Amino acid sequence: MNASPVQHQQVESNAAKPAVFVRGVTKTFGVGDSRTVALKGVDFETREGELHLVVGPSGCGKTTLLSVVAGTLDWDAGEIEVLGTRLNGMRKGAVTAFRGKHIGFIFQQFNLIPTLTCIENVSVPLLLNGVSRQKAEATAAELLSRVGLGDKGKKRPTELSGGQQQRVAIARALSHEPRLIICDEPTSALDRDTGHHIMDLLSTAARAPGRCVIIVTHDPRTYGYADRITEMEDGRVGQVLEGTALQHFVDQHS
Repeated sequence: MNASPVQHQQVESNAAKPAVFVRGVTKTFGVGDSRTVALKGVDFETREGELHLVVGPSGCGKTTLLSVVAGTLDWDAGEIEVLGTRLNGMRKGAVTAFRGKHIGFIFQQFNLIPTLTCIENVSVPLLLNGVSRQKAEATAAELLSRVGLGDKGKKRPTELSGGQQQRVAIARALSHEPRLIICDEPTSALDRDTGHHIMDLLSTAARAPGRCVIIVTHDPRTYGYADRITEMEDGRVGQVLEGTALQHFVDQHS
């Protein structure tokens, strides 16, 4: 993945609406001697129309941040607003419904359903949103073709390589055209050419009207696709890089 660093159209930073707004969020796991503070008063913001990377060492809180943004993990204190909806105080059922309609996930461990075929796995978000099975499976087949797996629709995940499973997970995340796509290491199991293709798909998705993509990554090959990069360390946000600073960061890691 050797995209020309930051040569794509940059987000108009003053015009774009916030897609995710996080202020002063803390999250603690465990109690007593096993207590770990994963997020320490984190402030984070990303905008509609941008692809935003979150980078930093393992265990610094990146995945925890995305989990609280998605509403899959409770947090201790602070404010979270996603796509104009304030998550604070929402009932779990309402958060689940909101997430199912508006958020797509690409998990590092894929989280595919082993008893379903690839087409059926990709169809799941559409079926949950009331789309007919025929239409859902047609959409799933098209998406599998877009990620280079058009001939694998009737295979089950256990019959695929790790990289192929990752591509099925990416197709599933895109299937219901979510406004926010959250990715945890989406290129970790992919070779250079496939990773380049997948990042092109995610970049295109990020720039659709009213949409946004947030990616947690350790993969420097993805950096050139970013509109902004947030660095995290020890449960806190450090630098937020854009413009010239982002270009310098990309150059350093290319």
